[in-house]
Parts: sequence; structure tokens; C-alpha cells
Amino acid sequence: MTTGSGFHPLRDDDWPEQIADLLPGFAGALNVYRSMAHHPALLRAMVELREHVVNGTALGPALSEITILRTGHRLGSTYEMQHHIVRARSRGVEEKRIASMTGTPSSMAPTDAIIARAVDELFDLKKLSAESIAALEPVVGKEGVFDLICTVGFYSILGFSLNSFDVPVDEEIVEALKAQPLGTAG
Repeated sequence: MTTGSGFHPLRDDDWPEQIADLLPGFAGALNVYRSMAHHPALLRAMVELREHVVNGTALGPALSEITILRTGHRLGSTYEMQHHIVRARSRGVEEKRIASMTGTPSSMAPTDAIIARAVDELFDLKKLSAESIAALEPVVGKEGVFDLICTVGFYSILGFSLNSFDVPVDEEIVEALKAQPLGTAG
């Protein structure tokens, strides 16, 4: 589990005492957070935001995953893409929808295209256009518009870290995708 960057995922023996309570939970379970544990105060500060973005979002499980997959694609983050292929499947997102997130919005289901266009605008324009907000709000609500922006921001933080530190994809994800590559799930 080394990356050559000096920001490798920390092993249990090296886990900082000030965040010992995070080790048995999500932070100890994933290499991205094990790498972020090099900065314990930042990892601690991200706990509540992560909980909202992952589990409390107004986007709901499927559209949250669609947002994250498009964000991972735009970031060129293999880690995020592979993790969220597996998570999207577990949240009931169909293979075709998952695979479409690397394509053009015109090739996507209408709601997914609205999400993808919004994510693309955040990367390209650094804001949502009035047209995107008008298309998003009836689909996800006002809170969902904020949650989409926040999800892109949160996963951009993770993606920038993952890409900068060359964090390895967690072994269980590698194995899951070996056993069931994208496009082969029921």
C-alpha cells in the first residue's frame, strides 16, 4: 500500500491518536481517508460533510451516484470511478446508466443528462447557468441543487487528493470489478 508520494494510506499502526475514533469507521475502511489521515484535523473536519454528502443528500442514492460518477470522470480519477461503479450498483443504478456517465449528455437518460450537464458546467464555467438551475430544480429541488454543488466540491477535494498522491484503489473494489467488470452486472 505505498504510493511513492509520501502520502500513502496509513496503516493501523501509524494511525494518528487524535483520530483514533475514526479508524473503525469509514475513515479506516478506505485508502482515500487513510491517506487523508496524514492531516488529522482536516479529516476530522470532513466527517459531518461526508455524512451529509454520502448519506443525507437531497439527491437521493441514485442521483448522488450519478453526480459522483460524472465528477470522477471529469477529474480523471480512476479511484473514484471504480469505487462508485461498485457503490452505484449497490444502490440499484443500472449498468447502462453507470457506463453512460463517461459519455456525452445527449447519450444519457434525460434526468442523468441534466445532472451531467450541471457537473460539466461546474467544471467548465465554475458555476451553474440559469438554464441548468431551471432544469435541476424540478428534478432535485432547491436543496438538491445545493447538494449537487456540494457533492461535486466534496468529491473534487477527494479526487484532487487521490490524483495528487496516487492513492491505490482499495483491494475489495479491484476484486469486485475483476469479478464483475462494468457492463456485465444483471
